[in-house]
Amino acid sequence: MIDDNSIIAAIDIGTTKIVALAGKKNDAGKFEILGFGSVPSKGIKRGVVLNIEDTVQSIKAAVEKACSPTGLRLNEVFVGIAGQHIKSTKTRSSISFESFDQEISETDIQNLTEKVYDIALEAGEEILHAIPQSFIVDSEVGIKHPVGMSGKNLEGNFHVVIGMVASANNIKKCVNRVGLAVNSLILEPIASAAAVLTEDEKEIGVVLVDIGGGTTDVAVFHDSIIQHTAVIPIGGNAITNDIKQTYTILERQAEELKKQYGSAVQEKSKEGVVISIPGLKGRKPRELPLNELSYIIQARMEEILHAIVFQIETSGCKNKLGAGIVICGGGSLLKNLRQLCSFITGMDVRIGYPNEHLESNVVDSINQPQFATSIGLIMKGYEYIEEKDVKSKQVYDKLLAETSAGDPENDADMEEQDEQEERPGILSKWKTKFSQLFEEDDTKF
Repeated sequence: MIDDNSIIAAIDIGTTKIVALAGKKNDAGKFEILGFGSVPSKGIKRGVVLNIEDTVQSIKAAVEKACSPTGLRLNEVFVGIAGQHIKSTKTRSSISFESFDQEISETDIQNLTEKVYDIALEAGEEILHAIPQSFIVDSEVGIKHPVGMSGKNLEGNFHVVIGMVASANNIKKCVNRVGLAVNSLILEPIASAAAVLTEDEKEIGVVLVDIGGGTTDVAVFHDSIIQHTAVIPIGGNAITNDIKQTYTILERQAEELKKQYGSAVQEKSKEGVVISIPGLKGRKPRELPLNELSYIIQARMEEILHAIVFQIETSGCKNKLGAGIVICGGGSLLKNLRQLCSFITGMDVRIGYPNEHLESNVVDSINQPQFATSIGLIMKGYEYIEEKDVKSKQVYDKLLAETSAGDPENDADMEEQDEQEERPGILSKWKTKFSQLFEEDDTKF
């Protein structure tokens, strides 16, 4: 459906970094990255825009970094959205047909989905995603693909993602001011899941955990269906701030300590080891016990992991997660995090890399857990455009069928032309049809 030369662009607006990415899907089904830019984020806190001007400048820098080396020009982008204002719920919608032998079509599924957007919301909220989970056709439950079935009543169970209108509009405004149009806003854990989870994991049951700077995103899958999503308003920056406040040091020093020496679990082998940080303005360097640093980090990580466990229990799938937990995001790089997560949750844990969906020649700097969301946005953007093309073709085919049914003489003319020409396309048929109509009109004047 999408031309091989089509380029999909995405922007991941995070608390610590903003990433601009452009790529396309090759014949092997892998994604080639054509442009990549990552810059420190300014004006964002916990996924919410707090300073429009700073955010615009950060987005502009990321886009320029992605486009400059190759001369790419971006027009439309898919943008990730998260933040503590995001919440999810479940709802059911239904439609009825005139007879029991009504065959269900894709249009009926679309109509069913559109009814979900009529549910009551609180002031200032809007629906970001209405994701079908299962369908019911005349009391027959657990149907995943009802198209082609016959029945009088069609019901659907939906997972609905809700966000604040103002937050979404602020993100769009920042992107628009860089000269780009927002094709669609995509919930970040859904994008991350597309990049690092396998279909087998989604079927047997798995939890996607994306630990970012300001938030931790959670998505629970079972039976190949998304069952629950949540955004926890705590991320890696909370650990950095704990270190900063404990030792009264600069934020950049605290971040460096976390990355270079940090561990999610205290290690006995590190007892008695001290680390030194430079003093300010001629002051003596400060010595800090490494084991104490690990204690600060472990305490905060345990808080985040217990919040994740609560979301897993809320999903109702706690005992259905055979594939355990997959962690991505910048926080996943913390040493010994996998072991601590496995200990607290009692599940198998792996770190998620997006390498399965990337072309093999993609540089290692991109194939990292912290860029899972960005790559997932490219993938979901491709699916979005492909679905849009399918729907457009369905509308076009329906119009063509209706027109042909009302003009049998013209159908015969088009069939005769098909025999004379070698596999003409729909476009050529329409050109012939309209030219004949205009010729008939000319004879009247």
